[in-house]
Amino acid sequence: MQNTHIYAQLRDLHGSLLEIVGVMNQPQRDEVMVREAGIALDRALFPLLVLVERLGPIGVVELADRVGRDYTTVSRQVAKLESLGLIVRQGSPRDKRVRESVITPQGKAMTDRIDEARARIGLQIFESWEPEDVEHLVRLMRKFAEGIKQEPLPPAATAE
Repeated sequence: MQNTHIYAQLRDLHGSLLEIVGVMNQPQRDEVMVREAGIALDRALFPLLVLVERLGPIGVVELADRVGRDYTTVSRQVAKLESLGLIVRQGSPRDKRVRESVITPQGKAMTDRIDEARARIGLQIFESWEPEDVEHLVRLMRKFAEGIKQEPLPPAATAE
């Protein structure tokens, strides 16, 4: 693919990503997902529980970075998830100073219910799509996600 073609589409891609992230970050969406899953969980804890299940074992600093919240806030929320029996914290084998969160069977049962609710909601979104369009979207989003994770950020410009 030529860079000129990609360059012309980057603004549109960025705009689409902003719309997706904006919708996904709406607190009302988490409330709907929690209600649809039939679980009792504070909506502020919901994304943390899902991330621990998907990415765990994971430390508080990485969790805070991923959800765009302050480390101390996420630390309190992780403690709450632990007190609810949804996660446990354990020492990291790589760095003894870090305590990582891991999903418990009770937490996994809850995220399974969330996944089922997400599937029901997702099916409504994709019901008018052709199956191969969904397959292409999933494949290309995975490819994009892998690429963006591996792409190093350019060094910050320094003021002279």
